[in-house]
Amino acid sequence: MNFRILAAAAAALILGACMPNTATGPDDGPASPTTVPGTQAACETGGGIWRAEGRLGLMTCVMPHADAGQPCTDSDQCAGDCRLGDDKRPAEGEPVTGICQANTSNFGCFTRVEDGRAAATLCVD
Repeated sequence: MNFRILAAAAAALILGACMPNTATGPDDGPASPTTVPGTQAACETGGGIWRAEGRLGLMTCVMPHADAGQPCTDSDQCAGDCRLGDDKRPAEGEPVTGICQANTSNFGCFTRVEDGRAAATLCVD
């Protein structure tokens, strides 16, 4: 088997495990999980963007989260992660308030917020 095919298959399995779970919103009960379609047609019909993601450039659907941009202090309050804005890099453990992740993409640099505190900044490519 070709190494690129094997690497792409492994990356797809790993990325599939990173998809968000159902979470509860801060004030309005459970946030809806974001369903990520597996085909370009279903993605675009559902309001997503079909694009290459990550260093491997795997084509995937990036769907917006319904609670994008809402204030949060923990990822349990969001359909995706609770994150700080791109320009904020506080010390790990510093008390902070974040915003709910905009979409299902898990690539780029970001700082998650858990229990009202900044976690380590992570860059995923």
